[in-house]
This record gives sequence, C-alpha cells and structure tokens, in this order.
Amino acid sequence: MAEITAQLVKQLRERTGAGMMECKSALVEAKGDLAEAEVVLRKRGLASAAKKAGRATRAGVIGSYIHPGAQLGVLVEVNCETDFVARNEEFQRLVHDIAMQIAAADPKFIRKEDVTAEVLEKEKEIQRARALAEGKPEKIVDKVVEGRLAKFYEEICLYEQPFIKDNTLTVGQLIASKIATIKENISVSRFVRFKVGEMAAEAPAGPCE
Repeated sequence: MAEITAQLVKQLRERTGAGMMECKSALVEAKGDLAEAEVVLRKRGLASAAKKAGRATRAGVIGSYIHPGAQLGVLVEVNCETDFVARNEEFQRLVHDIAMQIAAADPKFIRKEDVTAEVLEKEKEIQRARALAEGKPEKIVDKVVEGRLAKFYEEICLYEQPFIKDNTLTVGQLIASKIATIKENISVSRFVRFKVGEMAAEAPAGPCE
C-alpha cells in the first residue's frame, strides 16, 4: 500500500475536483492507487447523483460556444437548484464544456429515454437487417441488435457520449461527478446547434430532474 501523502491527495484533487477529505478517503480505500481512487470517487459521485436526481432544477444558465471560424455554434440550457450555484465558476465551466461537447459530437437527444420510438424502431430494423446480412443465426439476432444499440445511444445521446476532454468518462458521468462536488442536482434541459448552411433543430428536452 502506497503512503497517502499530501502530494498524492493534491494530485487527486486536481484530477477530480473532489474535496480534500473525500480524496484522502478514496485513496485509503484504493490503497494509495491514484487511478483506482479516481474510480472510487466516480462511483461515489454516481451514488450521490442518484440520491439527488429527484430534486428540482429550476435555476441555471444558458451557455454558448462558437467554434473558431464562426461556422458552428451552440446554445445550451443547464439547470441546477439555486442561483448561487448557477454563478459558481465550476458550474459555469461545466456548462461551457457541455456546449463544446455538443459542438464537437453533434448529439440528437439528451438522454436515452428521450430517443423517440420512431427513431429507435428504425435503428433496430437497420441493425437487424445488418445482422442477418452478416449471417448471424436468427435466434441470436435480437441480442446482437440490443448490443449494437449501446453504440447507437453513445453516438446520438449527449449523456452517453464519451466526454471530449476525457474519453474515460461519459458526459453523464461527468455531470454526476459535478453533482457530487457541487452538492446540487444538475441537468441539461435543452440545446440547439447551429452550423452555417444547415437547418438547426432543437433537441427535445428531457424530463426535469
């Protein structure tokens, strides 16, 4: 077991944004392994986020991102529980990162639950036809389709996408980690992505968390 030094705690704080005592506790649980301590904090963050998921998010900000060259831009509304947190620098950085994510990864929906039945059924038909064309046995085709839907969700749902600044995290996990740090529920309610020469379409808002 590695010694839990102040320097190790500081490194973990810089990498995760978690509090000093939380970092020390995670390092103790991970026996001094920095990478494992990050995993511990993420799991705790997800648990903390789950507990706060039912709390109303009626404050927040509208963030924006304009890509260099001014050919691509994003507006996104990210909500929290209080105006105090909405003015918080860490929250505003998160909003900016989410706007950049939308610009780069072009999600069509916020959460898996927001994907319309029509879009989902069409994708299932495509993947079923693909699996049969590849010679997959009929009895396992449905399982193959379900497995491929995970990749589909990752491509079109904001919360399922790998975070552009750290692809070991999904955007949903990033938000969960900020909920754990900031101590308030956070949710993305809507966004719109503009690209010169294309019609912009507003993403359907997910349910208020």
